Amino acid sequence: MGLANYIPIATGLFCAFFFVEIFQHWQKHRQSLHLLWWTAGIFFYGAGTIPESIHTLSGYHPANFKAWYILGAILGGAPLAQGTVYLLMKRKTANLLSIILILVFIASSILVILSPLKPVDDRFIKLSGKLFEWQFIRYITPFINLYAFIFLVGGAIYSAFLYSKSSIDKSRFWGNVLIAIGGLLPGLGGSLSKVGGHIEILHITALLGISCIHAGYQTIRSSSLPSIYAAQAKPDQSELS
Repeated sequence: MGLANYIPIATGLFCAFFFVEIFQHWQKHRQSLHLLWWTAGIFFYGAGTIPESIHTLSGYHPANFKAWYILGAILGGAPLAQGTVYLLMKRKTANLLSIILILVFIASSILVILSPLKPVDDRFIKLSGKLFEWQFIRYITPFINLYAFIFLVGGAIYSAFLYSKSSIDKSRFWGNVLIAIGGLLPGLGGSLSKVGGHIEILHITALLGISCIHAGYQTIRSSSLPSIYAAQAKPDQSELS
C-alpha cells in the first residue's frame, strides 16, 4: 500500500484544524446561516476522510463503506455550497433550498443504509458505488455534486468577477479564485480516478482542494474591502466569498 493511501488521514487532520477555526468564527456571528453551513461543510468534508482512513488501515467493512459513501459522496461538498446560497439569494429562497437539500440528504442516506452490498473478496478493495446492489443510488449523487459545483465553484467565480472590478484591494478576488479552484479539484480528481482507476488521485486533489479553500478563506478575511453581500454587511463579517 503506497503512501498516497494515507493522505486521507492528513486531510482529516487539516479539516479538524480548519473546522475549529471556522467554528470559532461562526460562534461570534451565530445569526449568520452562511457561516453555519460552511462550518457544517468543513465538518463533513473532514468526517468523510475518517471512513477512508479506517479502510486504509484495517480494510473493508460494510458499515464503514456506507459511512464513507454518505459522508463523502452525499455530504462532501453540498453543505459548503449551501453556505454560498445564503449569500447569493434571498434568505427565504435559501431556506427553501436548505429544506429540499436536507430532505435529499436524509432520503439518500436511508437508501444507502438499506441497500444490500455485493460480495467482496479483496479486503483492501477500492471503495466505489459499484458495491451497491441498488445501483440507482449512484444516479442520485451526480445531482448533488452538480448543485455543489454550481454554487460553490460557480458562486466563487461569480464573486471573484464582481471583486475583480476593485482597484483598491484584490484580496477578495484572489480569495474567491482560490475557493473556486479548491471546489473544483476534488471533482476533477474523482473523474480522473474513475478514468485511470487510481483512487490516489482523488486523495491528493481532496487535500489540495481543502487547502486552497482554507487559503482563500484566510485571504478574504485579511481583506480591507467590505463585502458586497448583505449577509456579510456587519463589521468583521469577512469570510468566504
